[in-house]
Amino acid sequence: MKKLSAVIITFNEEHNIARCLDSLVAVADEIVVVDSFSTDKTKEICSKYSVRFIENPFAGHIQQKNFAKDCATHQWVLSLDADEALSEKLTQSILDWKSSEASDLEGYKVNRLTHYGKKFVKHSGWYPDQKLRLFLKDKGAWGGMNPHDKFELFTTKPGHLKGDLLHYSFTGWRNHLEVNIKFAKIAAQSLKEAGKQKRAWKRFVSPWFQFIQNYLFRLGFLDGITGIQVCAISAYYTYLKYKILKSL
Repeated sequence: MKKLSAVIITFNEEHNIARCLDSLVAVADEIVVVDSFSTDKTKEICSKYSVRFIENPFAGHIQQKNFAKDCATHQWVLSLDADEALSEKLTQSILDWKSSEASDLEGYKVNRLTHYGKKFVKHSGWYPDQKLRLFLKDKGAWGGMNPHDKFELFTTKPGHLKGDLLHYSFTGWRNHLEVNIKFAKIAAQSLKEAGKQKRAWKRFVSPWFQFIQNYLFRLGFLDGITGIQVCAISAYYTYLKYKILKSL
């Protein structure tokens, strides 16, 4: 039976963390929560579970997730965000994997299904949103560009587990817009630090291209009003990110 460490980074996640922890109890041999000094009840809620709670200053999503990964006791790591939870099917897939014979695979992707307002978004470029979340901790590292981190294996290609990672991300379009404005500022700063530039005409063309791609070709219209909101705000995020980059 494979041993598995589940790791989560948190900051003021009192509304999400219990759901996340509840979903991990059946599969994790260890749960590690790395918190960047929450001021709400996150720590209190975690104290009710069998978790190792570590406080560490936040230097960025990538940096914090790599720190959390290295805190894991077991070689196999399952990394979740606090607003995520395992579906029943994904829970069973992980249990089946734990009891299966060893393979050459060093990581596994899962499909992430995002909850928006009162429904799950099954199109609009948001599903299947494949994420590599189960991995051997010494065979890869978190990379990408803040705030959009991604885990990358050093050599091999990952496998895939059945079931969905449920992402309780946005309460509605207002919350989506607020978060995207915040993330656009972080992304613009990351682009600046990486020496990236964007031509002015692309700043206006890229958002329209993204909207058409997500709403038409990725079937966002099948998500109804939610699809319009998701596609429009996602396109605005692209515009705002490059507008801020220009100002920097």
